[in-house]
Amino acid sequence: MTRTKTLPPTFFLGAVVLTLILHFTLPLAQLIQYPWRLLGFVSLVAGIVLNLVADQAFRRHKTTVKPFEKSTALVTGGIFGLTRNPMYLGMELILLGGAIALGSLTPFLAVVGMGVLFDRIFIIPEEIMLEEIFGQAFRDYCRRVRKWI
Repeated sequence: MTRTKTLPPTFFLGAVVLTLILHFTLPLAQLIQYPWRLLGFVSLVAGIVLNLVADQAFRRHKTTVKPFEKSTALVTGGIFGLTRNPMYLGMELILLGGAIALGSLTPFLAVVGMGVLFDRIFIIPEEIMLEEIFGQAFRDYCRRVRKWI
């Protein structure tokens, strides 16, 4: 599997732009009405917090946050005890929050599409690399903790 050197936030920002384009040019149907659309901000804030907490965990363990660089520590505690991919989950929650806040059908396509892209382009290659580096410890971690939630 070939690996990209493009960082996940670049894909994430592309998805944000795509979400807005889809909403304003091809909304299809308004699924969520005001004031319910305000609930999107709960998901958005949760996604931001999740990313910040995960980033701090990487910093505390002095390992890289970049998916194509070799990890020097297997982080399994804190938020990583709930999900193996809190930063990707956080970005997905931000996109989901935006889709809910916009309320139309088409932004949800970007949410699903990014989840698939994150998995195929980043998560699968990262997990292969982590298994090569950490072996049984990583396999045990995978048995204990789900990929997403």
